[in-house]
Amino acid sequence: MQRNDGRIFDQLRNIRVTKDYIKYPDGSCLIEFGDTKVICTAVVEKEVPPFLKGTNTGWVTAEYAMLPASCNQRVKRAISGRTQEIQRLVGRSLRSVVAMDKLGELTIKIDCDVIQADGGTRTASITGGFVALMLACRKLRAQGVIKEDPIKDYVAAVSAGIYKGHLILDLNYEEDSNAQMDMNVVMVGQGNLVEVQGTAEDGTFSREQMNDLLDLAGDGIRQLVEVQKKALGDI
Repeated sequence: MQRNDGRIFDQLRNIRVTKDYIKYPDGSCLIEFGDTKVICTAVVEKEVPPFLKGTNTGWVTAEYAMLPASCNQRVKRAISGRTQEIQRLVGRSLRSVVAMDKLGELTIKIDCDVIQADGGTRTASITGGFVALMLACRKLRAQGVIKEDPIKDYVAAVSAGIYKGHLILDLNYEEDSNAQMDMNVVMVGQGNLVEVQGTAEDGTFSREQMNDLLDLAGDGIRQLVEVQKKALGDI
C-alpha cells in the first residue's frame, strides 16, 4: 500500500531527536515524528506530593499542551479532558521505567509542548519525554544528588491502525482522522507493554487484527528505542 506521504505500511515517519534543545531545564529535547514536533523538558524539584513525604521516595509526573498555532485552526489555551488524559498517559508511561526509591524525595516534572501537530502527539511526547527524563537523571547523578541510576529501561510509544482496510504504522493526521481503527501502544525496551489504547472508529476489529497491530507497533517501538539510544549517546 502506498500511503499519502509515500511511506509503506510498516514505515515510521522521519524521526529526529535534538537533545539539550532548551537552555534552562535539567533535560530537554525536540522530537519530530515527521511534521509533528514536540518540545519535551524535564525539571527537578526538591519536593514530592503529600502522600510521599517522609518516605524517601521520588515521583515523576507530566504535563502536556498544544500551542495555539500548532494546528491549522487555533487551539485554545485551556486544559481539556483530552489534555488531562494525555498528560496522565505520559506520566504513567514514564513512571513505568523509574525506580522511585532511587530518586529520594525529588519530583521530576516533564513538560511536553506540541509546537506543530500532524498526528501522534501523545506518542511523540512519551518518546521524547523519556529522553528529557534520562538527561535529567544523568545530571542528578553527575551532581552527586543521587547515587544510583533510577532508570530501569527505555520506554517509547507509537500508533498503529487500520486505514482503507490496511494495517499501518505511525499514523499522520490525515490517516488518523480517517482510520477505521487506531491504537496507541506504549512499550519498554525489553518488549513488555505499558499501555494499549485501541478504538474502532468504523465498525469493529478482530483479535487477529489487534495482535497484528501490536506486532507492527512493537517493531516500530524497537526502532524508536534505537533513535533514543543514538540521541543519548548510548550506541
